[in-house]
Amino acid sequence: MSRVVLDASAALAAFAQEPGADIVAAVLEDSAISAVNVAEICSKLVSRGLLQKEAEEASLNSARYIFPFDTVQALLSGTLIQQTRRFGLSLADRACLALAITLKAPVYTTDKTWNKLNLDIEIRLIR
Repeated sequence: MSRVVLDASAALAAFAQEPGADIVAAVLEDSAISAVNVAEICSKLVSRGLLQKEAEEASLNSARYIFPFDTVQALLSGTLIQQTRRFGLSLADRACLALAITLKAPVYTTDKTWNKLNLDIEIRLIR
C-alpha cells in the first residue's frame, strides 16, 4: 500500500522534469493520488497542449495508486475549508490533504503555503 500522497503540483513537476522531479521519482512506487488530483493533472496537461490520449496516460501514471474520491474524503475536504481558506487552497488541494489524512501518510507538494497549515499530517516540499 502507499506510504506517501502526491499533490497534483508534485506529479506535474515530475512529468515536466522540473526541480524536485527526482524526489517524486524516488517515492513513485509507494505513492497515492486522489482521483480529483488526476483530473487536475489531466486538465493542466491538456491546457498545455498535450493530446487527450497523452494527457490521460500521463495522468494515470502520476502515482502508483489512484484513490476514488469517496464520501469520507468529500466530507473531510469540505470541513478543511476552515483551516485552508486563508491560504487559498482549491478543492483539489483539499482532496489531496483529505487523502493524506485518511491514509495517515505524508504529502508531497510544491506549494510552500501548505507548510503554514496546522494539520495532523507531514507536508514535504519537493523544492
